[in-house]
Amino acid sequence: MSINLTLLIVMGVLYACGIYLVLERSLTRVLLGLMLLANATNILILTTGGYAGLAPLFTKETSPDAYSDPLPQALILTSIVISFAVTAFMLGIIYRTWVLARQDEIQDDLEDRRVAETPSFDAEDDAIVPLETSEFAVTPANTSDHTHPEATETPSKAPNQEGGSA
Repeated sequence: MSINLTLLIVMGVLYACGIYLVLERSLTRVLLGLMLLANATNILILTTGGYAGLAPLFTKETSPDAYSDPLPQALILTSIVISFAVTAFMLGIIYRTWVLARQDEIQDDLEDRRVAETPSFDAEDDAIVPLETSEFAVTPANTSDHTHPEATETPSKAPNQEGGSA
């Protein structure tokens, strides 16, 4: 199988332009970048499928090298449908941001900047967790099953409760 250099160059240019446009702050440019990436992926799948051959019908006279593989064509059709759905979704988002803010550019969010600048240490994630985290008291069947004394202990005396009868 020989490689079609023209398709590879076009695919590389489409990927490069698509990635550049996806990194922009304008939603319209992001949409165009996603469309270019989808088309570049379609060309990639088409290139890996090889050259067009005969229909994938089985006859005894035709050699297996002459057949065309239908799987890349099916994958391209699926990719077209998915890219159409993503394009429609992005067009809805672009329209909604234009109606609400009359601008197409994504602004910096102060909360996002604050979260990005915080260290990765989280006191809740790094805290020591007790063995038993249930809110219900666990009572073992016999006294020899006590593995963790704090897991089954209940407070000996509740604090003074007002307004209730004992």
